[in-house]
Amino acid sequence: MSGQLDFTFQAMAAQRRVWAVRELMSAVRTALEREYTDVWVEGEVSNFRPAESGHLYFTLKDGDAQLRLVMFRTQARLLRFKPENGMQIVARGRVTVYEARGEMQLAAEYLEPKGAGALQVAFEQLKAKLAAEGLFDAARKKLLPALPRRIGVITSRSGAALQDILNILRRRHESVPILIYPAQVQGAEAAREVSAGLKWFNRTSAAEDVRVDVIIIARGGGSVEDLAAFNHEGLARAIVASDVPVISAIGHETDFTIADFVADLRAPTPSAAAELVIESRHRMEEQVGSLAQRLARAARYRLLMGRQTLTELAQHGAFARIRAMLAQRQQRVDELTFELASQYRELVDGYRRRVDVAATRIRHYDVRLVLAGMRRELEAKQRTLGETGRRLVMERRSALERASAKLDELSPLKVLDRGYALIFDAAGNVVKDAAQVATGDEVRARLARGEIAAVVKKPRR
Repeated sequence: MSGQLDFTFQAMAAQRRVWAVRELMSAVRTALEREYTDVWVEGEVSNFRPAESGHLYFTLKDGDAQLRLVMFRTQARLLRFKPENGMQIVARGRVTVYEARGEMQLAAEYLEPKGAGALQVAFEQLKAKLAAEGLFDAARKKLLPALPRRIGVITSRSGAALQDILNILRRRHESVPILIYPAQVQGAEAAREVSAGLKWFNRTSAAEDVRVDVIIIARGGGSVEDLAAFNHEGLARAIVASDVPVISAIGHETDFTIADFVADLRAPTPSAAAELVIESRHRMEEQVGSLAQRLARAARYRLLMGRQTLTELAQHGAFARIRAMLAQRQQRVDELTFELASQYRELVDGYRRRVDVAATRIRHYDVRLVLAGMRRELEAKQRTLGETGRRLVMERRSALERASAKLDELSPLKVLDRGYALIFDAAGNVVKDAAQVATGDEVRARLARGEIAAVVKKPRR
């Protein structure tokens, strides 16, 4: 019996597989992403935290259940509204696993508010913000001239709105010059180009030959998406900053944009703008046709089909793995950025506390007492240094006097004082032996006081 149990345990041990954590997490992530590639999730936004990198991080809550959600910069910059805590949204994306924390999360590619479109939410958010700043107040809006000498128009060169405005202005007042600034009125670049037109008209308003008295921003009708460029905050602020009165003529009478609220006057249509800017002689009999709408719908359909094709190609397994890898790295970078910012704040707070303590100590530290003590110490050292110097001078002087006396005693001049003399030959050598000179040689004798010259003679015998 014991032998059978040992065999069973050995067989179980041989069949057991031990996973590495990274390997298991990778396998789970692959299985989840394969099974839940394209899912829609509804919930309440909480812990919303945008990163400096442009990525969005928050949690979707539904009762006691919650799901981490990340939307990377590429998709986040296409959002038409700003998610807020407490907002009910529907998210579309793929389920994945963030291996660094071992958490399941949804990598969102699309968000929309529950019960309202994204463009409508963005419109309401921007409208509330600008209204709070007072940009819609009637008191700040400029009056239009009764009969402008020159009219500026910002619109598409090929749009029907431009032709409507030109036809009406010609019929009402042919002599009024019209300056046209061509700009896109639909798409991602429309707001920037219209803003550039406003700035151009304001810069050139000082020149007589191109000065305009009123500016019309015009666009034909369209869907909410078509008119989205005129709900742009930058364009709204450019209209407010214009020194020249601005008429907003966007879409049909039922269409309202942010540009309409901030403009000095809102015209229900481009044609109505032409009627308002010049005193009426005839009522306009034409309105913008449905051609622009049909073209816009066709363009949206083509764009939708192209986006669907691109999405299908992007969902290929290889691309999904690359995106997942990049997403993991990007999310890790964001986490490290948050940690670094927190540590930096803690370090700055620590230094600030140390500076406060040092400042408090300095305030309680009497510098005058310290300087007085240092002054007394310096004076004492100066006195000690003076006494030491005088003592050394006296000692050196006494030693010098003793050395001078001894040197004087040893001087040859003392010997000369006793009657001796030093004899030098013609070469200046001291004569120590009579054999050094001959009869007739000239010699010099150095006495104690002075010298004498002599000639050598033979000694007397």
